[in-house]
Amino acid sequence: MNIDYIRRVEMEFYEVVRTRRSIRSYRADPVPETSLRRVLEAARMAPSGSNRQPWKFYVVKDPEKKRNVAQVCGSQMWIDQAPVVIVAAGWKVPTNRGGYIGDMSFVMDLSIAFTQLILAARAEGLGTCWIGDFQNTEVKKILGLPDDENVVAVTPLGYPDKGGFTPNTSRKPLEEIVEEA
Repeated sequence: MNIDYIRRVEMEFYEVVRTRRSIRSYRADPVPETSLRRVLEAARMAPSGSNRQPWKFYVVKDPEKKRNVAQVCGSQMWIDQAPVVIVAAGWKVPTNRGGYIGDMSFVMDLSIAFTQLILAARAEGLGTCWIGDFQNTEVKKILGLPDDENVVAVTPLGYPDKGGFTPNTSRKPLEEIVEEA
C-alpha cells in the first residue's frame, strides 16, 4: 500500500477526531441514505466483549416522535431540529468485567459503538451531540422498545446550522491526564 495514501488517511482520521464537536443547531436538509448507512455501519463494526454486540440503533425520522424524544431529553427541544435522531439501546449480558461492572457491561460496549457512530458522522460532514440527559422509560415508551432494552445514548444527526466543525481547544493538556505507571 502506498505510504502517502496511509498518511493521508491517518491525517483525515485525526482531523475528524480533532474537529468533532457537539452540534446543537441543525439545518433541515435531509441526511442522504448513503451517509446514514455508512454511519450506522461504523457503529455495527465496533468491538464488543465476546463479540456479543448487545445493541440496537433506532433511527427516528418521524417529526412527532423526534419532538417527544426531545421533550424527555431534558426538554432540549433543539434536538428535534435535526432530520434524524438516533437512539442507542442495549441489554444486559452475563459477564463481570473488571470484577465489578457486572451485567451492565453493555453500557461500555454500546459506548464504543456510539463513539464510532459520532466519529463517522463527523467524517460525513454531519453533526451529532451525545445526549445523556434522557428518561429511559419514557424514550422506550415513545419508540416501543422491548422491556429488556435500555437507552444508553441519544443523538440528533444532521448538517450543522451554525458554527460547524472547529478544533476543540478546551481539553486538558496531555501531561495532565497521562501518567506512567
